[in-house]
Amino acid sequence: MKRVVVLALVCALSVAALVAQDAAKVIEVEQLEDNLYVLRGGGGHTAVFITTDGVVVVDSKNPDWGQPILDQIGQLTSNPVTTLINTHSHHDHVSGNVAFPATVDFVAHENSKANMEVMRPYTGRTEPPVNVFANSNGRGLPTRTFLDRLTIGSGNDQVDLYYFGRAHTGGDAWVVFPALRTMHAGDAFLGKRVPFLDAENGGSGVAISETVQQVHDNVSNVDRIITGHGSLATWAELEEWASFNRDFLEMVRSGRAAGRSVDDLASSWSVPSKYTGYAAANVDSVRQNIQVIVDELEG
Repeated sequence: MKRVVVLALVCALSVAALVAQDAAKVIEVEQLEDNLYVLRGGGGHTAVFITTDGVVVVDSKNPDWGQPILDQIGQLTSNPVTTLINTHSHHDHVSGNVAFPATVDFVAHENSKANMEVMRPYTGRTEPPVNVFANSNGRGLPTRTFLDRLTIGSGNDQVDLYYFGRAHTGGDAWVVFPALRTMHAGDAFLGKRVPFLDAENGGSGVAISETVQQVHDNVSNVDRIITGHGSLATWAELEEWASFNRDFLEMVRSGRAAGRSVDDLASSWSVPSKYTGYAAANVDSVRQNIQVIVDELEG
């Protein structure tokens, strides 16, 4: 069963309307299963997985969105939050961590923890992101990390975490709810659009297609994907996205071999017609991704 409830937090709505309590924040709640929800708004998509004994949360949005997330969870269940998983280190996916109780187990890939400890600027930006952890004496930083795979819980409550290599960043975790045949991909799969390659935090335009392909080829029993910011996606669309990034990489390789400049490649490239439904690419984003790839190949 799937239903969408748009929450206008300025209204005094009932509990059944799934209202968050912060009047300055608006959260849209999408129910995917009886015990799985997606909270949209305020940054990256947050997943809420209600288990027998507690709640597993995936990603916590921008600064000051942690408490609205907790308020919203309180409308969905009386179970306590026991685990918060961060798919990667970007501030619009981790900054709400600081509002969660100290009893919560904060989980991320070991590379993401290292990135979160410094919160350096992202590729293409000069200003550093808001570092909520510096102001919280490290509260909300990962308390548990993994290298390749980690399983939390068992049976219908099981959550599997995977790492297959560099993609959007150097620490992208793929979070699977096997009993529900659902994955949260974070920004390692943004949806049908050009990716954001954050090389400053370990992202790779050379590796991303192979990383995504490895996910598709090695993770089983997933039908539905929660993307970082876009619509829900299918398993077949994940493999298509691997091909999309592979074709982009080959465009850069062949173009540079022919002596073409980064600007020339960026200004002439558009989404190939075979990739139906993909968002038109912003030329600045395309240029930045080409530069990331060129730096990897030629640096």
